Amino acid sequence: MEVLNIIDELEDIIDDAAKVPFAGKCMVDKDALLDLIEELRLKLPEDLKQAKWVKDERQRILSEAQKEAEGIIKSAEEKTIAMINEHEITRQAAEKANEIVEQAQNNSHEMRLGTKRYVDNVLEDLEGALSKMLEEVHNNRQSIRK
Repeated sequence: MEVLNIIDELEDIIDDAAKVPFAGKCMVDKDALLDLIEELRLKLPEDLKQAKWVKDERQRILSEAQKEAEGIIKSAEEKTIAMINEHEITRQAAEKANEIVEQAQNNSHEMRLGTKRYVDNVLEDLEGALSKMLEEVHNNRQSIRK
């Protein structure tokens, strides 16, 4: 920044100025100081514009970084929620599968019991019918023998 160089020159002029004894003051070249002040007036607006641009650019970069960070956080939250939901869906599907298997096992057991009862009833009826037939056969044989 050229303004800082000009300020350094001002300080040098004041430091190098002749001292007035017992007064704590010094004598400086008025024209040299006024020239440097005029140069400051000319350079200052340009340096201020540049400083403002740097400040604005810094703010823009910070805003972009903030937006990008918010986007990353939002994306991470969405992925987390999706993973949680996926996990929940998987857990619910496993629960439902277990319920279906258990229900199928219960139905299978009931069907086996029902089938055994049915077969037992059919065999009981058959046994009764065969007993009657056997008794008739026995009676018929007896009647033939007399």
